[in-house]
Amino acid sequence: MDEYITRNEHEEFCRRMESENNRLEDENNRQNKRITLLEETVRQINELTVSVKEMAVNMANMLEEQKKQGERLGALEGKDGKMWQKVTEHAVTAIVGAVICYMLMHVGL
Repeated sequence: MDEYITRNEHEEFCRRMESENNRLEDENNRQNKRITLLEETVRQINELTVSVKEMAVNMANMLEEQKKQGERLGALEGKDGKMWQKVTEHAVTAIVGAVICYMLMHVGL
């Protein structure tokens, strides 16, 4: 208890502590800025994740709709194809019938 520090030692200690406090405050400010930037980045990544999820759902819905449209288109195209096939069959039948009638008329029946 007999040992006291001098005024100069006390002032030097205060200067060092103030310098260290300033350094720590600067470091805290830098870290706070970094944390703010990271939080913003995480927020953007979350928004992007939500957007990608919504896009995936929309793509799945579009795929289902395309399948339905494909089935409807196939049915419509098949209907026209079947109609032309029937028309062709009837035309061929009529032509064959006419040829047979012509041949039978020449034979004398």
